[in-house]
Amino acid sequence: MTRSYRHAGLAAALLAAGVTAPRGARAQDTLPIGFGTLQRADVVIQFSTGPLQIQILPLDESVTRLLAPDTYTSLSELIRQRRADIDDQAQRAGVPHPTLVLVTFFGNVSQARFVPEDINLTSRGRIFRPVGFVPLSPQWGGQQLDARQQATAIYLFEDGVAWGEDLAASYEGMTNDSWSKTVQKLNTERVRVMGRASAKAH
Repeated sequence: MTRSYRHAGLAAALLAAGVTAPRGARAQDTLPIGFGTLQRADVVIQFSTGPLQIQILPLDESVTRLLAPDTYTSLSELIRQRRADIDDQAQRAGVPHPTLVLVTFFGNVSQARFVPEDINLTSRGRIFRPVGFVPLSPQWGGQQLDARQQATAIYLFEDGVAWGEDLAASYEGMTNDSWSKTVQKLNTERVRVMGRASAKAH
């Protein structure tokens, strides 16, 4: 099969999958939907402070489209349901195309306090601090958790976080720079996703 036919087949797969460029996304980040196999645990950045466990999950399409279809669908539905709140926070912050991240605090002990504003991302030498929050849990406002309780929110950061490159996340002086290993997983899965989409088109 010639290269032109391969490209035509891939283009057909992308169209069949309903691929459109997400808001603020680069063209090379668009991926067919429904061909990923990664799990949330594969792309979560985790912290342990003793009293708290923290999970940071990117909601960028360049990452979520590589997740298993049911996970991608649930995260997309979450964003759709909270779109009005997200847009309101973005407008207040003056950030038209925010980077969205799902952050969850888990309590390991009673009266474990958390500070939402202390979650930061460092990408391409720039520190990104949250510019808005969309709380998803009633415990969020109290900023305190009992053992086995959790509080979750969608964080808004300014545009510019490069999920396809090394980056670091930090909380209260602790830094997790394990994303470089995750990037390798994403790159491998991206190639496989494109291959699955191309094979389905034939």
